[in-house]
Amino acid sequence: MADEQLIRLARAHRVGTEYIDWRGRRAAVPPDTIVAVLGALGVDASTPAAVRDALAGLEERRRTRLLPPVVVYRKPGAAGPPGDDELPVPGDGVELTVTLDGGETLVLLGRRRLPDDTPYGWHRLRARRGSHEQAHEEEAALLVAPNRLEDVPRAWGLMTQLYSVRSRASWGMGDLRDLADLAAWGARELGAGFVLVNPMHATEPAAPINPSPYSPMSRRFAAPIYLRIEEIPEYAALPDADRARVESLSAPVRRSVRTLDEIDRDRIWTLKRTALELLHRRPRGTGRQRAFDRFKEREGEALTAFATWCALAEEHGPDWRRWPAELRNPQSPAVAAARERLAPRVDFHLWLQWQVDEQLAAAQDAARRAGMPIGVVHDLAVGVAQGSADSWIHRHLFAEGMSVGAPPDEFNQRGQDWGQPPWHPGRLAEAEYGPYRAMLAAALRHGGGLRLDHAMQVSRLWWVPEGGSPADGTYVGYDRDAMLSCLVWEAARAGAVVIGEDLGTVEPDVRDDLASRGVLGTSLLWFERDAEGRPRRPADWRETSLATVGTHDMPPITGYLHGDHVELRDRLDLLTRPAAEERADHRRQLADWLRLLHEEGLLAAHPDKIVQALAAGSTDHDQEITDALHAFLARTPARLLGVALTDLVGERRTQNQPGTSHEYPNWRVPLADARGEPVLLEDLPAGRIRGSLTAVRDR
Repeated sequence: MADEQLIRLARAHRVGTEYIDWRGRRAAVPPDTIVAVLGALGVDASTPAAVRDALAGLEERRRTRLLPPVVVYRKPGAAGPPGDDELPVPGDGVELTVTLDGGETLVLLGRRRLPDDTPYGWHRLRARRGSHEQAHEEEAALLVAPNRLEDVPRAWGLMTQLYSVRSRASWGMGDLRDLADLAAWGARELGAGFVLVNPMHATEPAAPINPSPYSPMSRRFAAPIYLRIEEIPEYAALPDADRARVESLSAPVRRSVRTLDEIDRDRIWTLKRTALELLHRRPRGTGRQRAFDRFKEREGEALTAFATWCALAEEHGPDWRRWPAELRNPQSPAVAAARERLAPRVDFHLWLQWQVDEQLAAAQDAARRAGMPIGVVHDLAVGVAQGSADSWIHRHLFAEGMSVGAPPDEFNQRGQDWGQPPWHPGRLAEAEYGPYRAMLAAALRHGGGLRLDHAMQVSRLWWVPEGGSPADGTYVGYDRDAMLSCLVWEAARAGAVVIGEDLGTVEPDVRDDLASRGVLGTSLLWFERDAEGRPRRPADWRETSLATVGTHDMPPITGYLHGDHVELRDRLDLLTRPAAEERADHRRQLADWLRLLHEEGLLAAHPDKIVQALAAGSTDHDQEITDALHAFLARTPARLLGVALTDLVGERRTQNQPGTSHEYPNWRVPLADARGEPVLLEDLPAGRIRGSLTAVRDR
């Protein structure tokens, strides 16, 4: 047990000293973990004397500092919570001056309330105490944010892992043209209002490529592996010989879409990159060159830094921590010299990002033109891989020696270590959340919505000291109001909806804060239970949420019905209790849900008979239960309903088994139907799917 002063110091830095686990029990954090996490934050807590000195330093800063790095003012509005009456800064004896983004200056003259007509956005706030030689001045960023996002329109949509949705024209995996076609098909044939996809974040620039979309190299930039080569304008002007070369590159991976072979990103990207290099060398007309120049100007230094990292990663590998020492600092003279030497490769990667940007825009445009009120909803991963582009470009903003993960929970009983460095809360605030804001703006630029994978990323993250067990980590808090206000402002500017995946162990007030700001939560059917552990009746579900049956970290409906997840985790040694107990518990929980579906009049057969049939391996009831679960979702008050494409076609295999890497083909499973046959985009059975979605479409 940590001593009292260490606990005081930890809490002052938002480092958890205890937490409530998934079973509702209080768990103490080991003192060694607390000391290690404080050390990663730049706070020496290695000895009692160091702890006393750190506490004294904190007290001195509190006494003398006038402003935090970022001041948030939630502008009162007509809807939602009342907003801020005053700026949350000291007022007694302090003169406050605001310089608006447009240059106008407001002197508040002893007041802390902003005028009602103060525009939203980022401004500068100056505080002054005293006069003449004794005056003390400080300046901070001021974010005037909307109090609340607009209400989300009721809609339902498709959820899919895009790489798994292949077409006859795609190069072995789903791409951005497939996304455009899927969105248009979903809107016109099914009446879908949105399509939620996996993160499009940037991957390694050369093989081998990590298949997980949730462990990217950058969250600010996108993955060119999702490009459709033939949609690039320069392709139309290729000479016959070059066009034949591109067609020969695509042929083998196009043939693979008719199989259930695992998606081979290394092979696909190697072939695509060769074709893209050929297109990049083609001359561009004046209009196209001007568009490219405008794109580079808009994205600025961050894009150049990312392209430089890509060029260096092609030479030295994607983990900058293993590069020659002189290249580990992006501002070093050695990096500047390398950028000049590698100028053609840097330009290639700049050009790739331009192409992805154009095709992302085309996908959202196709969705909206087809009638989707929301369109594409992008997914924002929790973080980036260790040694990634983002952690190189913004090295000082990440906490060294730490990895983000999750404590043990019902489905991951050993905890999780995601291998991702966390933002340093204090340094990110000192940087006025610049990289975070730019990342949000990029994610929202070509979409109608954004899903936050692990919504707690705006409030706290589970830090695991490198080399330690996930169970021995602790939560580290962020300035939730600042991060949430950045998110709300960027979403309001884009006119987008925001969904937070608030599953697992969540702080009690996080869901309330998200809802009060107009951010939807996530209601996952298998996890929706009341205080007594019984399945929650539809009328008792949250309105401010995206309601779904499952998630990409669980098997599709049919796989869950047959307990595939239990067998898989048993085979991979991921269970912490006997498999027989897991199977019995799964059957009990499933029977509870089937009884509720029966009581709601959504399931004709008796639940006990269905459970017996499922235990015997029968698939006779799979479609009936799938339809009943979707009809159940339609009875909830949830603003958004998400229906997985895997469930609509009868897929049984899960896309990802948490806690594994090479033991299971995570993120490499192509879409298949109940018979185990590949399903291509052109072959989606619209008629049967419409029947399964009758209740969802008519709600």
